[in-house]
Formats: sequence, structure tokens, C-alpha cells
Amino acid sequence: MVHQDLKPENLLLASKSKGAAMKLADFGLATEVQGDQQPWFGFAGTSGYLSPEVLHKDPSGKPVDMWACGVILYILLVECPPFRDENQHRLYQQIKAGAYAFPSLEWNMVIPKAKDLINKMLTINPAKRITASEALKHPWICQHSTVASMMHRQESIGCFKKFNARRKLKGPILATMVATRNFSAAKSLLKKPNGVKESTESSKTTIEDEDVKARKQEITKVTEQLIEAINNGDFEAYRKDCDPRLTAFEPEALGKLVEGMDFHQFYFENALPQSNKPIHTIILNPHVHLVRDDAARTALHTQYMDGSGLPKTM
Repeated sequence: MVHQDLKPENLLLASKSKGAAMKLADFGLATEVQGDQQPWFGFAGTSGYLSPEVLHKDPSGKPVDMWACGVILYILLVECPPFRDENQHRLYQQIKAGAYAFPSLEWNMVIPKAKDLINKMLTINPAKRITASEALKHPWICQHSTVASMMHRQESIGCFKKFNARRKLKGPILATMVATRNFSAAKSLLKKPNGVKESTESSKTTIEDEDVKARKQEITKVTEQLIEAINNGDFEAYRKDCDPRLTAFEPEALGKLVEGMDFHQFYFENALPQSNKPIHTIILNPHVHLVRDDAARTALHTQYMDGSGLPKTM
């Protein structure tokens, strides 16, 4: 089984008692493989834990989980991830190059055997990356009397708590700041606690609120147009409102991630005519969340007349 989304948030303890069993959660991206099979699973996972082969869109298999374990182990030992950058493109470049380090300040207390295991886990070439069975036989893991079970444990727990606290804090801060398009405030909040008052005061302006409101209305209108185009099977109208670089899995969930409108057009010409399409759709109470300058997500309540002429809401 390839999990494909190993990260600290998906590692749970069965209870609060000492020695509780650890559980692995969230198998939404998990895929069953035969032996060392390495098919293409698509671009799946969480940014900081993606392996180089996933970013290169190469065939991937069990080694992607070992890479993620290497990232988690790094975090457990020194409370920060090996690859970190606010810019996603630069972050992916770091991962592809395997550009991580062991800064002396954080790593002075970590023994060389632990670093050796991380190096073997974070090997760019998946064919040369350490396997799970090999990792369990690594000296840092199997020499319990002198290494893993006796050293770092309390420090690791402390590091993990700090990392987790920062992770939980970062999400709400970014969500709030992005919603008001105050990116500089978000950055200063994450860097220094004393920036909270200063940044919050500067984030509220009437012009900004009106701009956000106008953008949300525009996004709602475009979404209505897209739904109408789908309902009418009008590919040209659909294409007009879509980014030409749209992606799709071909075929769904099993094939390669392809860029462009060709597969969308295939659906319009083949799948939509066979479906029971709603006659008309009206968006009720749209909720638009602005993710960044050029992206948003919407939660929609739709009302329509079905093929039998009955009103439906979903």
C-alpha cells in the first residue's frame, strides 16, 4: 500500500496513555500496488512532503512514502522541515534538487547515525532510496540500547509540539490575511509576534473591502456561466470562461495528469449527452473564499428543475 500523503497531521495516537499504539490516518490518496510496481499515480500529496519523482511526474511507488518519512524524521529531530519556502515554485525546486542541510545550530545534538538515516531517506533517486525494511535495520533504529530509544526522545516530543503549534497557528493567520488580501501583514505576523497589532490595523480599508466584494461577485457570475454552459452542453461557452491550462486526469483517477482543454471537450461531446442534466440552475447563497490574487474556491447551494419537472436543491 502506498499512502502518498504521509505527514505529521496523519500520525495519530490511539490514546493518551503511555506506550499507546500509533495509527496512520487519511487513506484518501492511498493506492494498492503489486511488489515494487511503480505506476503513475498523478500529482498527489502535500507540498513539503512531495518526493522529487512526483514533482517530475515520473512513475512513483513505495519510495514516495519513504521520502515523506525522511521529512517527518527531520521535523521530529529539529522542529523545522528540511524544505521550506513561502514560494511554492522555489520550494519544489529545493525538493527536486534535494537541497536540504543540517545547520549546526539545530543539529549539533543529533548524532551522525540519525543524519545518515535521513540522508538515505531523502535520496533523490527512488531506486537508491532506502526501503522500509532496510530503514528498520539501520543502526540508529535497531541499536535500541544506545541510540533511538534512549536519545532524543524528549527533545523530539518538544520539537514536534513546537512544530505542530506553529503549523496550527499559520493556517488561520494566512486564511484571514489572504481573505483581506493583506499578504504583507500575513508575512509579518508569521515572523514576529509584535507585528499583530500593527498589521491588523492596516488591513481594514473601505477600498479593499469593496474590491474584495466586487471580485467575489465576479467569481459568482463566472461560476453561474460555467454551470449554465455545462447544463447546456455548450463547450465553446465553457472554454471562454476557463483557463486554457486546465488539467485533468485521463482517464479519471487512473491516467496521467494532462494539461489543456482536450479532455474537457471529450467529456462535453461524449459524457454529458448521456447524463440527465438539470434544465436550469440558480446559485443560492454563494460563499467565495479568495485563495490568492488569481484563485478562489466557492461553496454553492444550487436549485434546479430536474428532468421530471420537480424542483431540487443541493
